[in-house]
Amino acid sequence: MTSTGYETLHFSQATPPGPNQADVPNLLRTIASTIETLGPITVADLIMHNEPTAEGNWPSITVYYSKHDPE
Repeated sequence: MTSTGYETLHFSQATPPGPNQADVPNLLRTIASTIETLGPITVADLIMHNEPTAEGNWPSITVYYSKHDPE
């Protein structure tokens, strides 16, 4: 029996803790930069989380993706 499918990978990123930790535009630029370094991938989902801290909100994003098979 042959199985077909693909492997879903993921990574999470947040801005560094501190006074600019709630900077969502910077977080999105960082995520975009990381995605570009991964080569040919298909992004399946992006999930943003928000952690309340004493310094304010601290967002992070988890990216779920799969790599393209070489043809």
